[in-house]
Amino acid sequence: MTTQTASARKQPETPERRPGLGRRLLDLVLTERVPLLAVLLVVVVLWFYILGQQGYLVAPYDTDYLASALDTMVPLCLLALAELFVIVSGRGGIDLSVGSIVSLSGMAFGVLVGQWQWPILPALLATVLVGAVLGAVNGLLIAYLGFPALIATLATFYAYGAVALLMNNNAPISTKPIQDLHAITRPISIPLLGDSIPDLPLQVATFLLPVGLVVWLLVNRTVYGRKLYAVGTNDVAARFANIPVRRSRLLAYLTSGLLSGIVAVVTVAQFASARPDAGSVGNGMALPAITIAVLGGVAITGGVGRVAGVILAALLVVWLNAGILLAFEGSDGSQFQLFALGALLILSALLNAYSTRRGRGGA
Repeated sequence: MTTQTASARKQPETPERRPGLGRRLLDLVLTERVPLLAVLLVVVVLWFYILGQQGYLVAPYDTDYLASALDTMVPLCLLALAELFVIVSGRGGIDLSVGSIVSLSGMAFGVLVGQWQWPILPALLATVLVGAVLGAVNGLLIAYLGFPALIATLATFYAYGAVALLMNNNAPISTKPIQDLHAITRPISIPLLGDSIPDLPLQVATFLLPVGLVVWLLVNRTVYGRKLYAVGTNDVAARFANIPVRRSRLLAYLTSGLLSGIVAVVTVAQFASARPDAGSVGNGMALPAITIAVLGGVAITGGVGRVAGVILAALLVVWLNAGILLAFEGSDGSQFQLFALGALLILSALLNAYSTRRGRGGA
């Protein structure tokens, strides 16, 4: 027995076999959301471009068309960033009311500019404040009164939407000052580049890029951002570390409402009208925004999420939808868009599960 044990001890240990380069690259793409989204984005663009060149689309899928589709990306991406804050905050964080906040804030903006003749900048600041207050109401219900986020934001979705409809007797506000705002959504050429690239919608430069940069700085370079991720990862440990859990969650919902207020201004300019159903018409804005956030790598369990992933996911969804519209005539395209959105949500859930398993050392 002793001899066998001694001989067993003398046997050299079998070196652990490292996975090959191909397996490591595959794991990187599947577990790191940004590289995966970049690959999917290239595949989607090339696929529809080839289909267009072969005559399978009703119109060319070219750079001009892709640039014009960015008009749709701006509000969806900003709302997905709003969802990033509340989902990262943990404890089932979600905001179903963002669409109604867009509608109600947009009607407030319409009243200020279109009826009371306020200058644009003060009206914009007031509209953003309205959105922040509406988001703070959600935060109070969830963080301090203990309401489940799903129930609280579903209730305010209906409440805010009803108030938006009542503000102007269910009628949009389309006065001349409001119609003139459509100019801020016009396509513009990029300085120094001229005609070398297509014209881009102005709101990409005036709203999306500045807000995206501020959000990135907020979640990655501030104390509040670190506290938010800590709360979402483990709020019990965060409380023992003297992190104000309730206040952090309240600020997450307040920020979500603030971003929704910015989207309200964008949608009023795009429609050249303050519409009481701007954020809830059709399938609404909340569900696509949540889908984009989750597809971008924001873990529904909280504590995980990157701004770059959300922006890439928004670009992927918008350009995929743009290609689907060209692939089908009539209303069939919109139905296939919903199917593609559902498929992407399932894919993102599977990838999140795979990433979690790999992080825990599973096979």
